[in-house]
Amino acid sequence: MNKDSKRMSSPDNTRSNRRHFGNVLLVAILAVFILLGVRFVYIAVGKHVQHVSLSKQAQALYTEQQTIHAKRGTIYDADGNPIAMDTNTYTVYAVLNKHQVSTTGKPLYVTDKDKVAKVLSKTLNMSSSEILKILNPSNKNTFQVEFGSAGKNLSVATKQAIQKANLNGIAFTTQSARLYPNGIFASHMIGYAQPTTLANGASSLIGKMGIEQQLNRQLSGENGVKQIKHDSLGYTLPNSQRNKRSVKNGDNVYTTLNPDLQNLLENQMQILYSKLQPKNMVAMMVDTKTGKILAATQRPTFNASTMQGLGDQWNDLLVSDPYEPGSTMKSMSLAASIDSGNFKGSDTYQSGRYKIGNAVVPDWNPAGWGTITYSKGFDLSSNVAMAHLEQQMGASTWKKYIQNFGFLKSTNSGLPNEAHGAMQFTQPIEQANTAFGQGITVTPMQLMQAYTAVANNGKMLKPYYINKIVDPNTGKVVYRGKRQVVGNPISAETAKKVRQHMTDYVYKSYGMGKDFKIAGYKVAAKTGTAQVVGDNGQYMDGMDSTLNSVMGMVPAKNPRYLMYVTVNQPKKVPDKLITQWENDVFSPVMTEALAMDKDTALPGKATSTKVPKLVGTSVDDAKQQVSDLSLTPVVIGDGSKVTAQSPSEGKKTLTNQRIFLRAGDNLTMADMKGWSMGDVLEFAKLTGLSVQTSGSGYVTSQSLPAGRTIQEGTGVTVKFK
Repeated sequence: MNKDSKRMSSPDNTRSNRRHFGNVLLVAILAVFILLGVRFVYIAVGKHVQHVSLSKQAQALYTEQQTIHAKRGTIYDADGNPIAMDTNTYTVYAVLNKHQVSTTGKPLYVTDKDKVAKVLSKTLNMSSSEILKILNPSNKNTFQVEFGSAGKNLSVATKQAIQKANLNGIAFTTQSARLYPNGIFASHMIGYAQPTTLANGASSLIGKMGIEQQLNRQLSGENGVKQIKHDSLGYTLPNSQRNKRSVKNGDNVYTTLNPDLQNLLENQMQILYSKLQPKNMVAMMVDTKTGKILAATQRPTFNASTMQGLGDQWNDLLVSDPYEPGSTMKSMSLAASIDSGNFKGSDTYQSGRYKIGNAVVPDWNPAGWGTITYSKGFDLSSNVAMAHLEQQMGASTWKKYIQNFGFLKSTNSGLPNEAHGAMQFTQPIEQANTAFGQGITVTPMQLMQAYTAVANNGKMLKPYYINKIVDPNTGKVVYRGKRQVVGNPISAETAKKVRQHMTDYVYKSYGMGKDFKIAGYKVAAKTGTAQVVGDNGQYMDGMDSTLNSVMGMVPAKNPRYLMYVTVNQPKKVPDKLITQWENDVFSPVMTEALAMDKDTALPGKATSTKVPKLVGTSVDDAKQQVSDLSLTPVVIGDGSKVTAQSPSEGKKTLTNQRIFLRAGDNLTMADMKGWSMGDVLEFAKLTGLSVQTSGSGYVTSQSLPAGRTIQEGTGVTVKFK
């Protein structure tokens, strides 16, 4: 029986064990579900997992942040024409993958390589064979190809020319760039900006020279950030876009550069540079009443639009490359001698040679002119006269005036890499040498600043080139340039006497500055010829080893304009004296400035006028008004009423200049042959034309023929000569 009982209890035990296991399993499963439920409730309420916000993770998954790039500020001339502005450049590429087709089945890859090569060879600096080689890569699986540097930084005009051919498989990428519509226009002062890769991998336009570098922070502005939400399929949700940080576009900079004077100066300098082939040249004009720099340039220079010529001269010669000025320093010596009470113009001295210790000061004419007065010595640009004046003053007095005139220290122009200059002033011969501009180095900016004291009755003005800086986001003027007196090195009476001596230098029969006379005006001037130090530390001989210059102010009695021109180490001086060549720059630019100013224009010969209000009048009436003012009307469009004009109402312009009148929206390309750079810019301003320029002077050719229909953004390349 016991055996039977054992047999019967065994199945019961098994069933009991199964029930027990099932209960345990059920409890375990319930426990898991309870834990999961608690966890779910915790996550649902707290929205965090391991200190990570799930809501933020989800938001990040469906939210995109995009950078809103700030527009770099525009740099303008004194008349409000753009000198430097933002634009786009383009890179062309060719798609080779034959699977690329549109939704309609149109090939989006290159189907005619020969045609592509033929078209691109006309617009890129590449031959057809070079292009075909790129279009036929050894790797047959190549998806797309580019065309090297020749296919990059293309203008809108080049892009449009390529697109006009309707080539399958040819496309473009867009890059931000800087446009310099004038090409060569105070290039080293304005500088340039280039796309630069930043530490965070982003690309931004960064100023590399001149105002572009000096005011890079103000011009750059501040990028904004916008937030966009997407659904699970990646589509943008409606009304989901919002700005997290507003973009602040860069400030606009208005310079003091007069476009008419600047373009004329560039043209005259280029002509002279081509003829004389000097190592370098500098020219600069300042309004003596305000200190405004009206025009400034140098040679070699570069075309800021193409960067051609940039490697020829990196330095801004106005401020960064000091040199021995030579005889233009004699006006400073004369001023110091008069102001310190030591100058007696009627006293005499023996010209030719003057021994100081074991050294000799020679005149440029070693034989001299015999015994002459100090006044005549200045008119003859005698080194010996200046050496005597320095010794009569005493070295300490002369040094004080050198410092008071602002030499040996920065003018604080703001331009990058401004130099201070230096001086050898230990020995008596060194002290005497500085009185005629040897043994002391200066910059053109320093010399111009010093001469403003002579022109402005003793008040020395800081030359400046920024008229104002405007925040485009608010319209507020955040900086305004102004007349700034930085010293009073000499009295008003001394300044008047120096100007009289500089006038005699031009008008005395024996004066050395007779080449700089201007009909109808009295000119006060001083020329300079300085020997240049060679690599061996010794002064070199010959005209091709001299720095030649002229400093002039007009009208002499009450100067309004001050101009400085240098020609350093000319390789050629054909046909006439170097001073006569310098006058080919000085006289035209000075005459133009005087004629543009109603206060200095000759009586009965005023050549400037104010532009009347023409907007709203009929085209016929506007043309008549313009013609009556001895101006030339240029009508753009086929409308009956003037809707826009350039120059604008109230602007001063020279007689015989073009006045552009827009009438309607059906615009056609003008025949620009013979136009100045200013004319081209005025036309572009009214039409929205995108202009690329090369060369300087007057228009010789244009890429779009006259009569071609144009619209805003249409590109054209204009060549000047």
